[in-house]
Amino acid sequence: MENLPTPILGEITAFTITTPDLDKSLAYYQMLGFKELYRADWPFPWIQITDGVLLIMLRKDTQPYIALTYYVKDINSVVADLDRKGISFTYRAKDADPVKRFVFQSPDRLTISLVNIIEGFSQPPGPGMLAMPQQDFFNPEKYVNKVCGLFGEFAHPVADREKSIAFWELLGFKAISKFTAPYPWAILSDGLSIVGAHQTDSFNHPAMTFFAADMKDKIDKLKAAGLTSYTEKGTASIVLTTPEQQHINLFKLGM
Repeated sequence: MENLPTPILGEITAFTITTPDLDKSLAYYQMLGFKELYRADWPFPWIQITDGVLLIMLRKDTQPYIALTYYVKDINSVVADLDRKGISFTYRAKDADPVKRFVFQSPDRLTISLVNIIEGFSQPPGPGMLAMPQQDFFNPEKYVNKVCGLFGEFAHPVADREKSIAFWELLGFKAISKFTAPYPWAILSDGLSIVGAHQTDSFNHPAMTFFAADMKDKIDKLKAAGLTSYTEKGTASIVLTTPEQQHINLFKLGM
C-alpha cells in the first residue's frame, strides 16, 4: 500500500502481553503459528515470539495486561515530542532504571508503551497486510502465518471515531480507510502498526485480528488440534480467549 507514513514512535513494534505461565502461553501461540525467538530472566522472565509478521513479548506477571509497544533508539527525543503534543504519561522511566519504559493510554484506554531499544531485537520481515498486493489477500499460499492468516488490525472499541483518529494522528498514524457500516470505524497505520478504531459497544476489549480467505478451514484445523475457549461468530469466524485472558479475532476475509 502506497503513501504510508514514516513511524515516529520507534523502529520496532510488538505486543506486550503478561502471563502467569510463560511455557503454557508459548505452547498456545505455537499452535497459532508463532515460534520462539528469545527468552531471558532479566529484568523479568520473558519470551519473545513471532509469526513472521508480528512480534509478541510474553512477560511473566499475574496481572493481565496488553500494550502496543515500540522499541525506540532515541527514546528521550520521542518522549519530548509527545510531551510537546500534550500526551500524558501514566508511567515515566526513572533515571536509575536499567531499561527505560514510558507508558501512556489512548482516550479509550488502549495502552501504548515505549521501551529504549534492546540490542538484537528486529522487526519481522513480513510481509503483512499493508505490504501485500490486494490480489494476494485471497491466496492463502501467500500468507506468512499459514495457521491464522493475515494480521489485519489491533482492533479496539472507541467512544468517538473522529476523536480517536485525531489522537492517533498525534502519534504519526494516518487513517488508511474509514467506514460507516455496520458502525463508524477506521483503520489507521503509522507504517509499522495497524490499529482499528471501532465506534461500537458490540465488543469491549482490544483484540489482535487476523483475516483469511480460507478461515473456516483454518478454524477447523485448530479445533482438531485441541483449540478451546472461543466464541463462534457465524460459520467461519471465531473470537479466541487466550490463556492470558486476551482476545484474538479469526475472521473470514470479506465478512
